[in-house]
Amino acid sequence: MMFELDHIAVAGETLEDAVRHSEEALGRSLGPGGQHAHYATHNRLLGLADGLYFEAVAPDPSQPAPGYPRWFGLDEFAGPARLDKWILRCDDIAAAQAAFPEAGEPVHLSRGDLRWTMLVPRDGRLPFGGQFPAILQWHSDTPPGLTLSPSGLRLEALTITGPDVAELAARLAPAFDDPRIGFETGAQRRLTAAFRTPDGLRALA
Repeated sequence: MMFELDHIAVAGETLEDAVRHSEEALGRSLGPGGQHAHYATHNRLLGLADGLYFEAVAPDPSQPAPGYPRWFGLDEFAGPARLDKWILRCDDIAAAQAAFPEAGEPVHLSRGDLRWTMLVPRDGRLPFGGQFPAILQWHSDTPPGLTLSPSGLRLEALTITGPDVAELAARLAPAFDDPRIGFETGAQRRLTAAFRTPDGLRALA
């Protein structure tokens, strides 16, 4: 079993904050997204090259708060919007959970015509201070990375910085190998991405 990078996400206290931060960094307007009823969140999306996509996500105040923690640690998210999550896809979510039980329990989700199962910790907090990737399996023939209109952006590099990322990289190594993903030891946790555009490189953090 091997994972593949599916998408990356900017989180915000509000979706407006997440979208504004993303559009200023990327120089592109995000397209529509939708609501996630199970976790009372909403998003907007942008298609990237190579079957990837980009997401801005935040709690949705128009929906009643769920009686359990939201995914991506969004209940505890505070401060300026920032690149905060990376998401991997697999073909067998049961095998993924068996190999990486710390990733959480399978939650079956839907939005419009999309269907997927994601591993989500019960408390909503991903390991390694939130830097462990979320893991999903699509049950739709055409997930967003294959249907969104191209934006002219290509992910060149995603760098995960934190005090224990060497351990994180070693943990993922048996099931994930992507030359675009780098791990750098540092005191402060952060994710940074570089995108190739027709006008040159753009950075997002």
